[in-house]
Amino acid sequence: MKYTIEGEPLPVVICNLDAGETMITESGAMSWMSPNMKMETSSNGGVGKMLGRAFSGESLFQNRYTAEGGEGMIAFASSFPGSIRAFEITPTNTIVAQKKAFLASESSVELSVFFQKKVGAGFFGGEGFIMQKLSGQGTVFLEFDGYIKEYELQAGEKMILDNGYLAAMSDTCSVDIQTVPGLKNMFFGGEGLFNTVITGPGHIWLQTMPVSQMAGTLAPYLPGKN
Repeated sequence: MKYTIEGEPLPVVICNLDAGETMITESGAMSWMSPNMKMETSSNGGVGKMLGRAFSGESLFQNRYTAEGGEGMIAFASSFPGSIRAFEITPTNTIVAQKKAFLASESSVELSVFFQKKVGAGFFGGEGFIMQKLSGQGTVFLEFDGYIKEYELQAGEKMILDNGYLAAMSDTCSVDIQTVPGLKNMFFGGEGLFNTVITGPGHIWLQTMPVSQMAGTLAPYLPGKN
C-alpha cells in the first residue's frame, strides 16, 4: 500500500492498493474510490471487540475495502479542519489516541479500547480513561483537530494540558488528572476544575483546536443562544 496526504487544513489521504490488499475504516469514512474496490461490512472480531470500539467512541461495525482484479485506489477525507497523520504500528510501537481519531488502516492493525488504571482520569479528565489503542502491525491513519505539536517526554517528565488537547501518545505514557489549585482559580479562572497530566516516558501529540473547544466558542453565536 502506498499513500499520499494532501490538502491541509482540510486533508485527505489517498491510498493505492495492490490487488488483494485490504483497508479497514469506520462507517462513512470512505470519500471516493476506484470501481474495483469491494466493500464488506464486518464486526471485525466479534461482539467483544464491537462493544470495545463503541465504548471508545467508534461505530460497532467496520468497513473492509479490498482491491480486486488489479490495483485499486481509495481516499479518506478528514471530518474537521486539522491534520491526518500516518503511524507505523508494530508490536513494539503501540499508539493510544483520542476518541474519534481513527480514520483508516491496513487490515493487520487492531483497534481496541484503552483504559487508564486511574479511574479519576476517566470521570474528571475528559480523556485518558477511555481512549483508542492501535496495535498489531501496519499503517494507520489518524485525524487530529487543528495543528499538531509533538513532544518527547523522558521517564517521569510531565506535561499539563487543558482537557481536549491530547491527540495521541505512546502507550508507555500515562494519563491522570489534577485539580486546578486555589478556589479562585477554579471558579473564576475560566480553565475549568481539572487539568490533564501526561507522564513519560514516551511521545505525545497535542492538537491546537479540539472540536469540543470549537463548539464551546461558537455556542453563544448559534440561533437560540442569545
